Amino acid sequence: MLVSLDNVTFGYSGVPNVENVSFSISEGERVGFVGGNGEGKTTLLRLILGELVPDGGEVTRKNGARIGYLEQRGGFASSLSVYDAMREVFREDEELIARLHEAQNGLGTASPSALPALSSRIESLEKRIAARDSYHYDVRIKTVLGGMGFEDRYTQIVDTMSGGERTKLKLCRLLLEEPELLILDEPTNHLDIKTLFWLEEYLSSFKGAILVVSHDRYFLDKLTSRTLELERGRLTSYRGNYSKYKILREERFKEETRAYEKQQEEIAKLKDYVDRNLVRATTAKSALSRVNRLDRMEVLEKPLPPPRPPRFCFLTEEKPYERVLEAKDFRLEADGKTLIGRASFTLMRGEKCALVGDNGTGKSTLLKFFLSGDGRVTLGRFVKTAYYDQENADLDPEEGVLDAFRSECRLLSQTDARKTLAQAGLFAEDMDKKVKELSGGMRAKLELAILEAKKGNFLLLDEPTNHLDLPARESLEDALSEYDGTLLFVSHDRRFIERIATSVLYIEGGNLTYFKGGYDDFLAAQRASKPVPMSTKEKKTDGFRSKEERAREARERARVREIEKRLEELEREDAELTEKLVLFASDYKKLMEIAARQEEIRKETDALYSEYETLI
Repeated sequence: MLVSLDNVTFGYSGVPNVENVSFSISEGERVGFVGGNGEGKTTLLRLILGELVPDGGEVTRKNGARIGYLEQRGGFASSLSVYDAMREVFREDEELIARLHEAQNGLGTASPSALPALSSRIESLEKRIAARDSYHYDVRIKTVLGGMGFEDRYTQIVDTMSGGERTKLKLCRLLLEEPELLILDEPTNHLDIKTLFWLEEYLSSFKGAILVVSHDRYFLDKLTSRTLELERGRLTSYRGNYSKYKILREERFKEETRAYEKQQEEIAKLKDYVDRNLVRATTAKSALSRVNRLDRMEVLEKPLPPPRPPRFCFLTEEKPYERVLEAKDFRLEADGKTLIGRASFTLMRGEKCALVGDNGTGKSTLLKFFLSGDGRVTLGRFVKTAYYDQENADLDPEEGVLDAFRSECRLLSQTDARKTLAQAGLFAEDMDKKVKELSGGMRAKLELAILEAKKGNFLLLDEPTNHLDLPARESLEDALSEYDGTLLFVSHDRRFIERIATSVLYIEGGNLTYFKGGYDDFLAAQRASKPVPMSTKEKKTDGFRSKEERAREARERARVREIEKRLEELEREDAELTEKLVLFASDYKKLMEIAARQEEIRKETDALYSEYETLI
């Protein structure tokens, strides 16, 4: 057992935030942690870590347990370069290797009587190094940094990076440290889809236990086998990932409701019998027995339904012509950098197109370009656009919520405005709050309510699910699935894209690629063969690669196989030589030959791994 909470209660200013919470996490478990914004998830994480002391109950941690924690906004600070900051994790490995080299070098000057002890020390160090896989720490660092998108930034100083990048580097450190329990609070923030897929695969083979808070349903389904739900201060555990949890939660509510209603019927019958028979001499005894039965009964609380999620409804007032958007022969640049080179794109009425690509490829910039009024962009007749900005930059932070809504939607009456806001999850007590006082999730709901009131027939959405909790995301999905207009949207939420998209617009390497079909079909096509970049005049459209490129790739694949085979041979030889160190402990000349050969093996292994990384 790594950590256990027994009837833990904690609150602020005497008001309980979590109450009588009990659960435990065992070695190797994969646990998802869900609950609405402000329910107390972060409070529970801090209780597990020992940063908070419970008001009641007990938190028990395994003695000496190594726990790693990624905070939601927990950036990594270091004056070192990216690579050196990661290399710090392997200081002990470097020391072991240095001690081994020192011991091996000592073979040349050691007296015959000292050789057995020195050989034993070398054997011990070899075993520790092998157990820790110390020689390959460089490969592990480069694997993690490459997977998280830092492959070309090894020399950049950590402290010069953005907050989101430093949070990603903190995650890199945790992955390399390999704690027994890895606690992740929204680890998918700041990650593009390509990095998300890599992280899922990496964590799938992670040896320790994982406790993860996430709004990414795909991520939770892929990784977790148990789900903890925190609702109204109480915690419930469900077997299964997020999708299974949703089914089990619904079944549990129905079962508890049936049990409550059955007991209420029984109580009503008992009370009715008592009321009718208690005053009669002949039946008073039996009535008293029912009174005693009522007194002994443990009355069930009425099950509360899950909190009602916000509701959205996107309507249109008129249909545009069939060709909604057309952008011809354009280039997209930002800050002197070319994001997209010479492309064209047409969006037809009724399409729901997902705009995807790695971070920094220009997705948000492209959305704004389509709305810019640039002469190369043509909107069809009767097209009415409405735009969702992920930064909520169109909202005045000093305005009240109701005023901010009505300044964007002047034709709505105050009654209709309040109704729309309430459906989105903003109630009477929120109306006079300033926009800057709202949480990220509440600002997102305000922005979506404004979008809804505009009744656009062409919606352009930039990360609309950011800051929304899981029920709100699912409600937005439902509304956009039923929307009869045209949609072009950016999102890192793969389940959201999967549910809504009927086509995909993909940015990669300065090229714009259009794919007609759903997101699953797009991913399958990506795996099968890379799509042909569209409208890039410098490239041929009748093939993916030249004959020379295909030949080069075949040579590289063959070389990869050669390297893998040679590395296996070297590892076997090195293991055999290590065993011989003990056998020849008294043969000084033989020991020197073995040590020299092992050094040659290490040099060749390092060179092969360096070449291998450039080929895979």
